[in-house]
Amino acid sequence: MAVDSIRQMTVEEYFAFDEASEYKNEYIDGEVFPMTGGTAYHAEIMMNLGFALGMRLRGGGFHLYSSAMRISVSPRRYLYADLSIVRGEPVLDEGAINLFNPTLVAEVISPTTANRDRGFKRDLYQSIPALEVYLVIDQFKARVEADSRLDHTWQTQDFAGLDAIAPLPSLGCDLPLAEIYAGIEI
Repeated sequence: MAVDSIRQMTVEEYFAFDEASEYKNEYIDGEVFPMTGGTAYHAEIMMNLGFALGMRLRGGGFHLYSSAMRISVSPRRYLYADLSIVRGEPVLDEGAINLFNPTLVAEVISPTTANRDRGFKRDLYQSIPALEVYLVIDQFKARVEADSRLDHTWQTQDFAGLDAIAPLPSLGCDLPLAEIYAGIEI
């Protein structure tokens, strides 16, 4: 969950600050945004999602990354997603800190992050040329919004209920919501 920006700094200052910080920080055009912790539901949904997709994509040339991976949206914009996946070889910077070519990005939303994840961050992620899927996952009800890039345009599908299955054709698999929300009281 994001809090107010803390100050202006250069990209180089941001890299040093973020790597020395006890928490993650996002960077947008000179402004640094500290990221605070999430709920137990948020953490469990992230693990369930990673496990469900990891099992489906194993051996298929995919790389899965946790929220510790920083994603480069542009040379002046860096975000942390809850989960990111790369099909094929990941494009990373020299220190393997910044990922440049996510195929899928997923965010688990809360009441305080929902507008930002559905608006500003969605727009930023969708500007990444390699991105094909953006998932917005609700942590308090069984609901997934799946944005898919089709012929240079984005289409959104909404999936709700534990019996729903979100197709992810660009990854060659389907994602049952029951697996994302396993163990979570909705």
